[in-house]
Amino acid sequence: MNYFDTAENAFISAYRHHKDTPEIFEIIVEYLACPDLSNKTLILADPMLATGQSMLATFKALKPFGSPKAIHLVSVIGAQKGLDFVTNEFPEDTHLWIATVDETLNNKGYIVPGLGDAGDLSFGEKLQK
Repeated sequence: MNYFDTAENAFISAYRHHKDTPEIFEIIVEYLACPDLSNKTLILADPMLATGQSMLATFKALKPFGSPKAIHLVSVIGAQKGLDFVTNEFPEDTHLWIATVDETLNNKGYIVPGLGDAGDLSFGEKLQK
């Protein structure tokens, strides 16, 4: 079954850049390729919605590409802190799709128990330390 076989897609490379300590980080959007988003449905997918910072940084980076008619945020696991954050930071009519919620974040902002670092698990450990 092909549900999105005629959909356009974008590619966004974003990662956590840790500063002085593992607890302090910023999200760096390093690469972005995207079609015009004007009046289209935007689906932002992140395996784990921990703090919500990655979703927001990605959304802000996409703003120059137009205003979508609908926004959907999709994650497998979310933390309550991240859910609250995106609810406050995204437009009111944003749709949030989360399969399950783990209540706890550790001091590094990772979901506990969660799945580990989804980026590292999918693509290997980052070169940046």
